[in-house]
Order: sequence, then C-alpha cells, then structure tokens
Amino acid sequence: MPSSAPPPPAASHLAPLTTPAPVKTPVAPVPDPADRRRWFALAIVMTAAFMDLVDVTIVNIAIPSITRETGASVSAIQWITAGYALAFAAGLITGGRLGDIYGRKRLFLIGIGGFTLASALCGFAPNPEILVAARILQGATAALMVPQVLSIVHATFPAHERGKVFGLFGAVVGLGAVSGPLLGALLTEWDLFGLGWRPIFLINLPVGIAGLILGAKFITESKAPKAVRLDLPGVGLITLAMLMLIYPLTRGHELDWPLWGHLSMVGSLFVFAALVSYQRRKALTDGSPLIELTLFRIKSFAAGIAVQLTFGVGLGIFFLVWTLYMQMGLGWSVLRAGTTGIPFSVAVSLAAGISVQKLVPRFGRKVLQAGALLMIAGLLIYLWESEQYGMGITSWQMAVPLVVMGAGMGLIVAPLTDTVLSEVPQEHAGSASGLINTVQQMGTALGLGLVSVVFFGAIGDRLAPEAVGPAFVDAFQQSLWWVAGVLAVIFLVMFALPARPRAHVEGAANADGAAHAEGDAN
Repeated sequence: MPSSAPPPPAASHLAPLTTPAPVKTPVAPVPDPADRRRWFALAIVMTAAFMDLVDVTIVNIAIPSITRETGASVSAIQWITAGYALAFAAGLITGGRLGDIYGRKRLFLIGIGGFTLASALCGFAPNPEILVAARILQGATAALMVPQVLSIVHATFPAHERGKVFGLFGAVVGLGAVSGPLLGALLTEWDLFGLGWRPIFLINLPVGIAGLILGAKFITESKAPKAVRLDLPGVGLITLAMLMLIYPLTRGHELDWPLWGHLSMVGSLFVFAALVSYQRRKALTDGSPLIELTLFRIKSFAAGIAVQLTFGVGLGIFFLVWTLYMQMGLGWSVLRAGTTGIPFSVAVSLAAGISVQKLVPRFGRKVLQAGALLMIAGLLIYLWESEQYGMGITSWQMAVPLVVMGAGMGLIVAPLTDTVLSEVPQEHAGSASGLINTVQQMGTALGLGLVSVVFFGAIGDRLAPEAVGPAFVDAFQQSLWWVAGVLAVIFLVMFALPARPRAHVEGAANADGAAHAEGDAN
C-alpha cells in the first residue's frame, strides 16, 4: 500500500493481496486431497495475483517514459497511480462479498477478464486522459479478482495443506516484488515494436486470456452459506469522501490552489462523518455494514489502522518521488533506475522472513518499532548522500540507504497484520483484514495525491533546462523529510499495539497476514 525501482504498496497496489471478506465455509464439498485439479487452480490464481502485483510495480518505473511520450500533466502522472489505488481500495470489501454471494470462481473470472480488457485499454491509450480512465478500470476489476485468490485457496485445499500453499504464495508475491521493476525497465528500454512503454500493459493480455480459459476449467466454484449483504451506499460514501480529498490535492498545484479545492477537502470530512453515522445505522438495521465500527473499540486494532494509513501515505509519497528523482532529475535510464532498486527489494524480503520467524515471537512490537527507526535512519542516510553528491550520486552509493530502508520495511510489513488482528474476535477476523488492506490502499492514494504538495510544490513552474536536475534533487530531499516525519508518527502510534501479539484465528487471518507480509513490500 502501495511503485521507481521497487514498487509502491500498493502500491503500491502493492497491490497488496488480501482477503477483504470473511473466509467462510464454502458451499462446495470438502476438498478432496486426491484431486490434482486443485494444484492447477492454485497455479492459475497465483498467476493472476502475480500479474496484478507486477502490473503495479511496472507502472511506476515507466511513469517518466509515459510523461515524455504523452505529455502527461502533473495531475495525470499522479492519477495514473493514485486512480488505480483508489479504485482498488474502494472495491476490495465489495469484491470479497460479491464472491461470497455469487461465487468466488465467477467473480474471479469476471475480474481477470475485466483486468485483461483494462490492460489492453491502457496499452492502446491514445492520450493521458484515456490512460487514467483505463487505470481506474484496472483498479476496479482488480478489486473483483484479488479478493477471490485466497478465498479460492481456502475452499480448494484442506487445512493441513494450507501452510505449504501460503508459503508458495509468499514466494510468488516476493518474486513479483523483485521482478516487476526489472521487467518494467527491460520492456520500456527494449521499445518492442516501437511501442515504447505500452508493452508493460500489453504483456497482461496473453496471461489474462490463458487465466480466463484455464480458470473456467480447473477452478471449483464455492460460496459462503450466509454471506453478508452488499453495502453499496457505504461504498459510494467512502469513494466520494476520498475523491473530495484527493482530487483537489492532485490538481491544486496546477490550478494554483483554487477556493473550491479547499472547500472540497473540508467537505470530505463531513462526508466521512456521514459515512460513520450511516454505518452505525446499518449495523443496527441489518447487521451488514461495510465497516465494522465496533472493531475500533479495540485499542490495538485502532492503532494498527492508524499505522496502516500513515504507512501507506509515506510509501505513496516516497516511491513516486523516487522514480521522478532518478529518471527526470538525475537523467538516468529506466533500466538503471530499475536495477538500482534491487537491493531494496531483496532487503525487504530477507528482513520479512527473519522478522516473522525469529524476531517478533521473541521481542513483539519492538521489532516493528525498530523497523520504523531503521527506515528513518535509511532516509537520513539517503538525504545526506543526496546533499553530499548532488547530481553525481551513483547507484552503488544509493545501495546503503536502500538496504537500511528495505530491512526496516521488512521488519514492519511482515508481522503488522497479525499484530493488528491479534486482539480481534475470531468472528470479525475477515472483516478486520479487509479493512486493514482497504485503509492501507487509501493511504497510498492519499500519499500519491500529496506528491503535488511535497514534491511538485517545491519545483518552479518554468525552469531552464539546466535547472531541472537540481530542482528535482532539492524537491526529493524535501520529500524525504516529509516521509521521515510520517515514520516518526508511526513509531509513536505503535506504542498502542500489543507488546506481545498472541496467536489468533487461523485461516483467514493467517492467510491475510501472509499476503500482507509480502504484498505490502510492494
């Protein structure tokens, strides 16, 4: 949440893969261990998850190329990434519930089909406006596809096989985190068929079509016997509130911060208040609110949501700014920028494994706080190096702060979800997991919107060619201070997390934690 060389969370995206609806006993019969079709089904859903994750990481590394070739404005640059994150966040919980009601296989096929179509629209977009619209469609269809992945795994595999399956899942997601930026750099650098950046989207077409055909054949249908109802008004309110907040942020710099923008951002607070009031009434009338507000009475959960939101904001700012700094500020090629981020991705993966297996069971939340401090230290080292070397900084010099930052991020993202869920009642584990991922994606979208303030706001409007590089370097340094401040807030809020997360629900919560452990690294 959550994508530069390594991806944003969620990216972006990253995009993080979780089960936003409670994983309930499926209508389908108990999985037969002798049925080999389940392994084909696993390969199909994991390929779809990999495709979604790589798509997010690929896009960020190609943003400068897209800007040069299409003449995209500052706000278009932000919406190419933020629009995806916003649509994905707004639709996650609804996508999970639609799968519970109408069938997870059916929604998965609709989602992967829509995602493939949206990828084609992105690849053939004639202008930035069409590209932004297609990216929003991608995010919306990913919100139908991604929630079904782990739900299908639960419905397809018996309990004793799920540990192995989630291990494979984590490996696939980790591979996506490392390979996505490099693949994006190579596809853009190769300029296949003279298409420039477009193959980063078009590569999804054969994969998506194959997933659609094979998924229809090998995936077993399942539903939840007592699926909760849809809360479309709730989805509408939360989407409207986010648009009223993020749209003025992304357009403010270009439009010289008009009055309507300030009014819209203030008005978003009232829409959020209306959402809370509506959710309370919804819980009393039919018991199926979009957001289970009673969860916020649990201190550790409320603190964890605050951590996820602010973490998404910080990473949303950093990864987009970092891409622009390397390619448009320092003038590096897309391939050089892509390979520069490899140490970061590797450090995240290694630290995530050590964090979950060795450190958190012994030291608890101190591990997460140490991760925040490490990330701050990495940012300060990066800031010093950027000031020391200026335009002459090299990839090797960046490796040290990136490894420190990556190690800190790995210590946080792997155990965070399980820590937040540790005091949540079992019956609300699925809803809580979905809310965590949704909030993280919203934080990412908000962070991408804030790039207009913390980065572009520090760059003059009419720069001479020789002044562009130094201006981007100065704006990057200013942005690092913002991200360090966000991480300092996260460190303090983490004191409200449980000192020693106790073991809790298996299944949905554990699966969701496994997904977050790797997914947030994107």
